[in-house]
Amino acid sequence: MEQPLFTNDTIVFGLLMLSLGFIFYTSDKKTGFWKSFYKIVPALFMAYMLPAILTTLGIIAPEWTTTSATGEIVTHHTSLYFVASRYLLPAALVLMTLSLDLKAVFSLGPKALIMFFTGTVGIIIGGPIAILLISMVSPETVGGVGPDAVWRGLATLAGSWIGGGANQTAMLEVYGFNQKLYGGMVFVDIVVANIWMALLLIGIGKTKKIDKWLKADTSAIEALKEKVSKFSKDVEKNPTVKDMIIMAAIAFGTVSFAHFGAGYLSTFFKTTIGNMESETFRNSLTFLGSSFFWMISIATIIAIALSFTKARNLEGAGASKFGSVFIYILVASIGMKMDLTMIFDNLGLVAIGVVWMTIHAILLIVVAKLIKAPYFFLAVGSQANVGGAASAPIVASAFHPSLATVGVLLAVMGYAVGTLGAIITAELMRVVSGG
Repeated sequence: MEQPLFTNDTIVFGLLMLSLGFIFYTSDKKTGFWKSFYKIVPALFMAYMLPAILTTLGIIAPEWTTTSATGEIVTHHTSLYFVASRYLLPAALVLMTLSLDLKAVFSLGPKALIMFFTGTVGIIIGGPIAILLISMVSPETVGGVGPDAVWRGLATLAGSWIGGGANQTAMLEVYGFNQKLYGGMVFVDIVVANIWMALLLIGIGKTKKIDKWLKADTSAIEALKEKVSKFSKDVEKNPTVKDMIIMAAIAFGTVSFAHFGAGYLSTFFKTTIGNMESETFRNSLTFLGSSFFWMISIATIIAIALSFTKARNLEGAGASKFGSVFIYILVASIGMKMDLTMIFDNLGLVAIGVVWMTIHAILLIVVAKLIKAPYFFLAVGSQANVGGAASAPIVASAFHPSLATVGVLLAVMGYAVGTLGAIITAELMRVVSGG
């Protein structure tokens, strides 16, 4: 990507915050154009889309290249997404989980798990079906031999869309895809996954209509939301400076400990897994060597433990509201990674990704209709696969802050099954590709 107009992270962060400010200011309008606009387009979707438009226009960028005086091409990155996903996301999870009623979460029933695994199956069967369909129209798009075989590259997509970054890297190693071509697969991952997330966010604004069509029983979800809202109202108070400092201490103290523990645990498991004789075990347990996996897991465990203490009363001082602010900043930083013109850069690979994701979506909708699962389970079950721990809580909290933990728990499960699911997908794609 060419150098954007603004490269200073301080300026870029200010633009993202101004975008969020504009969205919240206009979404609060009670009459006129904006009222009608936000009835159709959710504010959360706009928080994602406005930064994407800024990136598309070349005003900001997640990454760009410059040429040094010696003629060397230098790649630059913004650190905003890293900060948002590594610092603000775990802090948000802590603040939004303090008021968690774990018993009520478990009372949501098995439909959340059913929809999660439906999403996994959708990715597993979607890959080979997409290859078959695209090969009928454009055989060269799904061709390639040896390390250049497209199915090998698509195996990395399967790792990302069932688990996460660690699983994706594992697939790159397992199937030996040509790393010079790997950027194209990352590009498809970003484009297709972000388009799908955008559609899910739009759907959140029509949850009642979708649930009515699905004939879904939303009583357990509504009961949980009502229980958390009642608790929040019972302990509600004007937050003092002391309350805010304590919330910041708990949130970022937990983030600090989570990073500390993640550093040791990821190093330990990398070494332990690396010494295993079985290549199958090494590949399937790669996610345990991911510091991001452990950071999210530790932060979530601590947050759940705190929900059984008096710290849960901080919900009355607005703990989940502060967490929601961090989530919106994360959404904006994710949106910034999306250049809308990228869709046209490699239409063949994007077409495979779109067909693949469509099959995933259709299967989710069919199963949700059959078991009468609420849209919440469909959306979060999908994002726990496709988006992972960075996106699943965003989608879950859009329904209600108290539901963010459901997204995290499912996403962590995605890491666990990601590599195995991706290997199954890859082998099916190898068969249909004749590889």
